[in-house]
Amino acid sequence: MTDLVIGADGLPRCGWGHSTPDYAAYHDTEWGRPLRGDDALYERLTLEAFQSGLSWLTILRKRPAFRLAFDEFRIETVADYGDADVARLLADAGIVRNRAKIEAAIANARAALELPEGLSALLWSFVPPPRPARPTSFAEVPALTAESTAMAKALKKRGFRFVGPTTAYALMQATGMVDDHLAGCHVVAARAA
Repeated sequence: MTDLVIGADGLPRCGWGHSTPDYAAYHDTEWGRPLRGDDALYERLTLEAFQSGLSWLTILRKRPAFRLAFDEFRIETVADYGDADVARLLADAGIVRNRAKIEAAIANARAALELPEGLSALLWSFVPPPRPARPTSFAEVPALTAESTAMAKALKKRGFRFVGPTTAYALMQATGMVDDHLAGCHVVAARAA
């Protein structure tokens, strides 16, 4: 028995990816697909931090507003945000209005600018070896790993905030650093080197 669900389209997918049309689209086209690029990974890191304590569906549905509010997550632009930008973001009902998370997003952009190798190279340096097989149930999917713990520690050492081992692992799942699609899921593994 697995945690796969056969959708109305006849495709087997991870159970969470079947629960809403938003999740199905995200599961089928984005989640677990390799993503590179400093701004792209900064966006995902920021959204994972905003998700802490909330449903990912909330963040997914607010993502267009987040992109608008945070200037498409351009690191150099967000790093220049000041008090007026914090006030603007706190007043924006389209995003999650949490001062600590907003200030962390800005601090993280500033920290990302200081990385000589760039954010993408740093994050991808923590990729574990691939599993011999996909997990067969959600029970086999960890909440954190030694690699996500090391990633979180390295990020914190460099001044990043709101990036614990669980958030780091969620980032690794979302950006294809690990393949946590279940065995039998129709999404083809697409691991980047």
